Amino acid sequence: MTSENPLDPLNTYAAAEDAPLSEGDPTGAATDPEATGTPAESSAGTLTAVESARIAVKTLLDGGVRYVVVSPGSRSAPMAYALAEADAAGRVELLVRIDERSAGFTGLGLALSTGAPVAVLTTSGTAVGNLMPAVMEANHAAVPLVVLSADRPDELRGTGANQTTDQLDLFGEHVRFAVDVPAGTDPQRAVETALSAATGAFEDTPPGPVQLNLAFRDPLVPAAGDHLPEAAGPGIWQIGRGPEPLTLTPAPAGLEERRTVVLAGHDAGPVAEAFARAHGLPLLAEPSSNSRFGPNAVGPYRLLLEHFGPDSAQPIERVVLFGRPTLSRPVAQLLARADVPSALYQPVPVAWYEPGRRTELPLDNLSDLADFSGRGSAAWLDAWLLAGAAAQHALDQVLSGETAASGPSVGALVWQHARGQLMLGSSNGIRDVDLAGQPTPGPQATVFANRGLAGIDGTISTATGIAWGGRQETTLLVGDVTFLHDAGGLLLGFAENDPLLRIVVLNDEGGAIFNLLEHGAVQESGTYGNAVERLFGTPHSVNIAALAAAYGVEHCSVSTTAALAEALSAPRQGRSIIEVRTDRQGLRELHGRIKAAVGDAVRGVLAP
Repeated sequence: MTSENPLDPLNTYAAAEDAPLSEGDPTGAATDPEATGTPAESSAGTLTAVESARIAVKTLLDGGVRYVVVSPGSRSAPMAYALAEADAAGRVELLVRIDERSAGFTGLGLALSTGAPVAVLTTSGTAVGNLMPAVMEANHAAVPLVVLSADRPDELRGTGANQTTDQLDLFGEHVRFAVDVPAGTDPQRAVETALSAATGAFEDTPPGPVQLNLAFRDPLVPAAGDHLPEAAGPGIWQIGRGPEPLTLTPAPAGLEERRTVVLAGHDAGPVAEAFARAHGLPLLAEPSSNSRFGPNAVGPYRLLLEHFGPDSAQPIERVVLFGRPTLSRPVAQLLARADVPSALYQPVPVAWYEPGRRTELPLDNLSDLADFSGRGSAAWLDAWLLAGAAAQHALDQVLSGETAASGPSVGALVWQHARGQLMLGSSNGIRDVDLAGQPTPGPQATVFANRGLAGIDGTISTATGIAWGGRQETTLLVGDVTFLHDAGGLLLGFAENDPLLRIVVLNDEGGAIFNLLEHGAVQESGTYGNAVERLFGTPHSVNIAALAAAYGVEHCSVSTTAALAEALSAPRQGRSIIEVRTDRQGLRELHGRIKAAVGDAVRGVLAP
């Protein structure tokens, strides 16, 4: 059977329709050989399990898959043996993860860094369910993740056979395509269709995750005369993903002048920077936009929006949006204003919103976008750049007066030192960089973040996949709760080389982001006792140094900005953890001082 997911008009393949009828007993007489050791499964079908798996693997590799993350299991053994053969021949690179959730996010990171489809193999049962968080993220972020879920043959389903459940369509609307491939049948057409769906080859359908549910019947191992081919040496596949500056034709002089701002959300790309520069418009770019650079970029922009509000001398008239904005309420409030028209540049289908559910006018070409935005006057751009420079200076002054490290100072330093690839964890980490990370003249690192659903799960695993796929130095900035949530992601497969990954952990012994939300005010009021601290702050006393040692990862601890800067400048080899010890209790007050200092500075330069 195939998925009935309305997102995909792709279900032209229905393996079950062409498959021979099962000769097994559907009444439950069949037994599970993994539970009993009795080979009671039927021999229906023309292909052995390993033969079918070899076809599936060849088709995956022919379709561009170069990395597969494997979690161990018995029912998935035919795929594992076929992949081992391809690995020995140098056609694919395998990573092994005992935790399927970690496997899913590792595959997600590999797909993010390479831009190519990546497969994740699991056995049946709960193993498949552990992929749900990564699949959900891949759905909303349009990442080509291919789920290879092994399953029991039809005659064992519904019989109580061990590790057997209804796996097809387990991911529901979160996959572009899902298909059940019966045991003994040729999986080629199913795999080809799945890869087309995953890579966005179908009209009006963005890339995204797919599920191939592959049923295998005993025997699950190669034939007696089979063996691995002679080792050909590992192939290394790397696709350059670094953002390169673009140049667009300057806006014509006859274009109407408007007080427009260019807002670059997640995954906007360098085109947002080029458009702002070509049209003389201020650029307000989130860190994971990969457009936070250039002469028009404004640093602490979210603290400036109120100074260009409807009652100001120079109110914002229009907004041009690239990518997906996710980080701040002031931006959300700007986009929600009925008196400020906004347009979204959308040249290809996207997965992060449903058509008709947002207020921006979608435009698929830059010419129409230019007609909407107009061009900025010199006075309009200068006002933003002056305000931005004053705000950045005021923020830096506040932070320089603090010897102890804080979230904003850590974000600023990590942004300053990052090269190669930078992964920003959800919660406060990415927002600290958004606030304090000073825009650079050109792109310094390719920035990644799991902003599809902005969860904290799987972050270490994602960064590991990014580092492995990108083959270059990678920095990950996370909070301690995010780090602990995926501590198992530090475990690599046997004989895998350490990727060049530096993990900066801001350890304030709990969830600091809630201090900055309305929950912080509830905590200060004392009306709920310690409920906010216990239920939202989630304090802990985990020894991160001991945890790092357990996984064989180099560790150092710092507590000042000077020590952090020194640690970030040190030579790097393999994996390392920089633990930044800080106190979250004063964070709300620090942000208040930053906002006040920026407000004073900006009012000074914008005064008539």
